[in-house]
Amino acid sequence: MDLIRESLLKKSKATKKDQFGRVITFSALLLIVVVVVSIFWFVASKGLATFFTNKVNLWDFLTGTKWAPGQKNAQGEPLAGALPMITGSFLVTLIAALVATPFAIGTAVFMTEISPKRGAKILGPVTELLVGIPSVVYGFIGLSVIVPVMRHIFGGSGFGILAGAMVLFVMILPTVTSMTVDTLKSVPRHYRESALALGATRWQMIYKVILRSATPGILTAVVFGMARAFGEALAVQMVIGNAPLMPKGLTSPSSTLTSILTQGIGNTVMGSLENNALWSLALILLLMSLIFNIIIRAIAKKGAI
Repeated sequence: MDLIRESLLKKSKATKKDQFGRVITFSALLLIVVVVVSIFWFVASKGLATFFTNKVNLWDFLTGTKWAPGQKNAQGEPLAGALPMITGSFLVTLIAALVATPFAIGTAVFMTEISPKRGAKILGPVTELLVGIPSVVYGFIGLSVIVPVMRHIFGGSGFGILAGAMVLFVMILPTVTSMTVDTLKSVPRHYRESALALGATRWQMIYKVILRSATPGILTAVVFGMARAFGEALAVQMVIGNAPLMPKGLTSPSSTLTSILTQGIGNTVMGSLENNALWSLALILLLMSLIFNIIIRAIAKKGAI
């Protein structure tokens, strides 16, 4: 009887611990959901006020090329055109991703397939170090090194889309590299052994078997890097020029959604058209972040199938 009572007491204690753990887990999950929904609601309510309260046309906002919300055109409509910033954000993101992807894949292949020991000892710590460097340091290096180089090669001020893309390239490279390394390591070992047994060389095995098997994971890494590049603010602001104009070239001063936000959000009055227009830019950033996450989940789901 005593043994039965002890076992029942242990089961009841374990059940109480399980219930307590479930309550804590559910509470944390509920808190995360509430925070995310609150952020979306707050940004959306502020951003949509531009179109419902200040009566700015959505199409004109997305396609307009002049950004001066405090001024009006001949028809009395505010000059709130976000197309220059949207274009600048997409250009710096795409160029940074195009440049970073080959370097990331090459580095990851070297670390996993060609020289794993040397790669783990040298490139691994270097990659981790690059991830931990603050954005302002990247921006200061870009301002001190990349901008003068651009000025010397292409002329002009040196600020522009290309300078911003080069800074973002260095910033997202370690992220894309580390995720690609994890993806290549997850490829089953028997894939390699089977390819070599069939007579493939090491390079044929890497190109035709490993990289193709890891394509969904590599694409996920690239999109994840693009999401980070699209939302980067301080480093890009320091080297792009912060001119809310349509880019005339990769070396002409331009701006991004984040650079205009960080530059102007503290200089506007809450509830004014200028402030609401900036919140509309923040809403675009939030929606783009959501789209990037949907793309990542779709690629991961396809890879799992």
